[in-house]
Amino acid sequence: MTELIIIVMGAILVENFVLAQFLGICPFLGVSKKLSTALGMSGAVVFVMTIASAVTWLVNKYLLVGLGLGYLQTIAFILVIAALVQFVEIVLKKLIPPLYRSLGIYLPLITTNCAVLGVALINVKRDYDLLKSVLYSMGAGLGFTLALVLFAGVRERIEQCDIPESLKGLPISLIAAALVSVAFFGFQGLFSN
Repeated sequence: MTELIIIVMGAILVENFVLAQFLGICPFLGVSKKLSTALGMSGAVVFVMTIASAVTWLVNKYLLVGLGLGYLQTIAFILVIAALVQFVEIVLKKLIPPLYRSLGIYLPLITTNCAVLGVALINVKRDYDLLKSVLYSMGAGLGFTLALVLFAGVRERIEQCDIPESLKGLPISLIAAALVSVAFFGFQGLFSN
């Protein structure tokens, strides 16, 4: 049980995909202007990450490795992720149209979000079983959520500040992201797999 808690907490804090491993930066910068869109994107990423890890684990274990096709991992994983993103997109379009419109191009970009693919590949590399794979990916998704929500709050505060003209927009966002990232490096060594 302790090992599972370490895997989840390590994925959230120590190995945070956005702030420590610098994966998934595009949606991190693109969707973090408002807290509501950040929460919506985070929910979609957590769902896709968790389900994709479970499905890719099964595909890898029982199809790719079983047939000696391990070299097709990346392609197979991308196909699974793309199918899941399409499913999420259809569901959001039907059930929550305002969120679907606010996420815009960033929703289909989950397909190419390297954090989602990275989680699936790390699960294989670390030889996690199905439970550990799902927990690690859920923790990684929650870490993505934490980073996105924190940064959305920072960006909303920045919008209210008097920023020099040369730093407005992306420059001040990158500076703020760097400072949030440095804060997360304080968690290094707290948990280890």
